[in-house]
Amino acid sequence: MGAPAMKLIILDRDGVINHDSPDFIKSPQEWLPIPGSLEAIARLNQAGYRVVVASNQSGIAREFFDMTILNAIHQKMHALAQQVGASIDAVFFCPHAAADNCDCRKPKPGMFKEISQRYKTSLKGVPTVGDSLRDLQAGYISGCAPYLVLTGKGDKTQATGGLPPGTLVFPDLAATVGHLLKAATPASPNVAFSV
Repeated sequence: MGAPAMKLIILDRDGVINHDSPDFIKSPQEWLPIPGSLEAIARLNQAGYRVVVASNQSGIAREFFDMTILNAIHQKMHALAQQVGASIDAVFFCPHAAADNCDCRKPKPGMFKEISQRYKTSLKGVPTVGDSLRDLQAGYISGCAPYLVLTGKGDKTQATGGLPPGTLVFPDLAATVGHLLKAATPASPNVAFSV
């Protein structure tokens, strides 16, 4: 009997885990978690999920910040996550601008292919959570199950339409995780038995 399939989930960063900004998140001070998001990641960890972040970070190509700053932002994210018992397994990011025409910038699937290779697993049915259409498109064409959150750009994304087939919509990451964990729990009768 083989080992059970790895439980993996792929999250966008800005607008899903932390508050987004139209001016980019350019410093650790600007990285502020959305209430409940880090606790939701802890709940995923407790349920056996490996949590991976896939994030476009074109602010590097645009020279709004550099790798040292991005690493400091991610250090803060990991530290705050650990304070609530959450663990983010890995952070994949694309440092390019749209004009670079790379394969890793969402909506292209390059980061998702890299995640699949790194974890030696198919992404078929793996939940991916984003607040923008390109997050969901990159996941969908990689075989992931798309989830839209209405934090960040999510309201605008939902209003614009054109979501990948089967996209489920939730108010935020905490609600998405609540749904995922409830769906994964085998139905059990709410009856107390006494012997």
